[in-house]
Amino acid sequence: MNSTRRVLCTCLALLPLPAISAPVWVGDFSAADGAIPPPWRIERPNPQVPATRYRTRPWDGVHAVEAHAVGSMAMLARPVAIDLAATPILCWRWRIDAPLKTADMTRKSGDDYAARVYLSFAVAPDHLGMATRMGLGLARGIHGDQVPDAALTYIWDNRHAVGTWQPNAYTERARMLVLRSGSTFAGRWVDERRNVSADFQAAFGHPPLRLTGIAIAADTDNTGEEARSGFADFRFVASAGDCPPA
Repeated sequence: MNSTRRVLCTCLALLPLPAISAPVWVGDFSAADGAIPPPWRIERPNPQVPATRYRTRPWDGVHAVEAHAVGSMAMLARPVAIDLAATPILCWRWRIDAPLKTADMTRKSGDDYAARVYLSFAVAPDHLGMATRMGLGLARGIHGDQVPDAALTYIWDNRHAVGTWQPNAYTERARMLVLRSGSTFAGRWVDERRNVSADFQAAFGHPPLRLTGIAIAADTDNTGEEARSGFADFRFVASAGDCPPA
């Protein structure tokens, strides 16, 4: 090896290696035994509506949360503090027994889902107009501080094509993306990975200020149907390639 190449190799060896961000787990249910582990908690947007039931269980070799909805609605939620610049990819597993029959996400009367993953965000003030700020203030006066500036919902739908974006029937501040649709994958675990920052940008046209919470749900209060679904292995990683099956 000549002296020039030797010096170059030595210099390269001394360069600091790029930092590798470890997975940030927010939903590991392997230590749970039927109970819901904190900081996950049940949230009921409308206490007058029966609550979806949640429990942890082993399910086909996966430690999971089972959601069982019968004309009911409640979310299982937790706060999060994630550096989306370092770990923007959310990975998880989910499954459904069957899609709903009469749900339609374009109508309030059909706003039900066999499974959904809900992400809440804070948004920089300069991205919130006066009317939006007033609307959020009114909503928080009715429902409390858990109303976010904006939300993304990944859904397992029954009729709309995968890749469909749709504002929630109740609010423009929540945008929904169909990741699975119909019964093709029903009855088995499916792995997902989504770039949360990129999806927020696509939905709202600007980046989020920060991610504030994550929730899961089976939701059937509008249609009165029954749904059973599972959720497992939620973690944030640096790139999609860091997200093999757990």
